[in-house]
Amino acid sequence: MSEHSRQAEAHIDSIVKQEEEALERRSHSERFADSVGVFAGSLTFVVLHLLFLIAWLLVNSGKISGVRTFDRYPFSLLGVIVAVEAVILSSFILMRQNRMMRRGERRDHLNLQVDLLAEKEITIVLQMVRAICGKMGLQKIAAENDIRELSQNTSIESLSQSLEDRLPGE
Repeated sequence: MSEHSRQAEAHIDSIVKQEEEALERRSHSERFADSVGVFAGSLTFVVLHLLFLIAWLLVNSGKISGVRTFDRYPFSLLGVIVAVEAVILSSFILMRQNRMMRRGERRDHLNLQVDLLAEKEITIVLQMVRAICGKMGLQKIAAENDIRELSQNTSIESLSQSLEDRLPGE
């Protein structure tokens, strides 16, 4: 693996710090919901459910002698338990997904801010390069359509409206 620059390491450290802070800011209920969501999405959870289901079916189908059945076919009690569990688990998973979506939206806003700042900086650099070209007698380069166009200030509102107008509707 190649060695990272100090700037790249600083950016990585900043991202890690932001993620750690976001995890630390979670409320107790969010932490609990995350834990349940992570466990519900694990292979251990699936295996435990399969073992529970097999045991339930064996006991209640009379396959194990000496054990009294308590939920005969069509296993109504099992159906109710599974339905209630599904509602509760889906609520925990939705809570986790909503929190993750909010974090993603914050990242998107940060990315937009960084992109806008970079666009402004690049525009200024292009304007400076055009000015230098003009002073050095390189007017042909400074006058090129692409360079001249890219060195103009960008209207984010205009770009946003143009994109909105041209995207297909839902």
